[in-house]
Amino acid sequence: MIRDIFEKTQRVKPVVHCITNFVTVNDCANMVLACGGSPTMAYDLREAEDIAEKADALVLNMGTVSDTDAMILAGRKSNALHHPIIIDPVGIGGSRLRVDTFRRLSESMQFSVIRGNSSEIKAIALGASAIRGVDAAEADQIREENINEIVSMAKSLSAKMKSVIIISGPIDIVANAERAYLVRNGHPIMAKVTGTGCMSTAMLGAFCGANPRRILEGALVSTIIMGVSGELAYAKTLAQGGGTMTFRMHLIDEVSMITPEVIHEKMKIEEV
Repeated sequence: MIRDIFEKTQRVKPVVHCITNFVTVNDCANMVLACGGSPTMAYDLREAEDIAEKADALVLNMGTVSDTDAMILAGRKSNALHHPIIIDPVGIGGSRLRVDTFRRLSESMQFSVIRGNSSEIKAIALGASAIRGVDAAEADQIREENINEIVSMAKSLSAKMKSVIIISGPIDIVANAERAYLVRNGHPIMAKVTGTGCMSTAMLGAFCGANPRRILEGALVSTIIMGVSGELAYAKTLAQGGGTMTFRMHLIDEVSMITPEVIHEKMKIEEV
């Protein structure tokens, strides 16, 4: 399955339409290129539908809340063409604007994948509002003792939203209503580099866009690759005595060079 998903993404070279936040737009574009896709970062309301029509997937990121009308136009066009839509509800619960924006988007289109940290997913699933910025509250972090509870929440939300749910953290969860996987790859330094979450979301656009009939599998492979690449990038960074900026460079490098063989060797996943 992993080889099939990976090789089809490389072969298709999916066009990923990203309406993402201005803080990380360049990193997201480079990450889509690194994993075999072709990014377009168009956000203007006047061309949103045209660009969505020509793309294979749509990625929406609420990091800096803007361009909502363009997101809605692109989302409706993508749904009409059966193109996957991936949303990253960054900081939802942190402000009324973010809550209202997510509500507008979810009422206007059907998401294929919702990716967020545990606090963000909890805010969607349970209406929780206690969230500090874009960082998960300590009580919401995924830990061994609360995995079953969070997996259950992810499956329930998937059934409600009809979307694959990805919860990022020290352990990543990838779930639909029937199945859930734990991905134990990655490194803590990834949380110290602005944009790793946004890059992960953009990469989902490539893997799901190339595999629209296998959204759960595409999301799982994308999540594994990001985690494995993070581990490899940290090893190189450590060997060079580098810091977070060096890591960021190596992260994109590792995604661009990864192979199915390396993925199989390094991945740490389990179905729960």
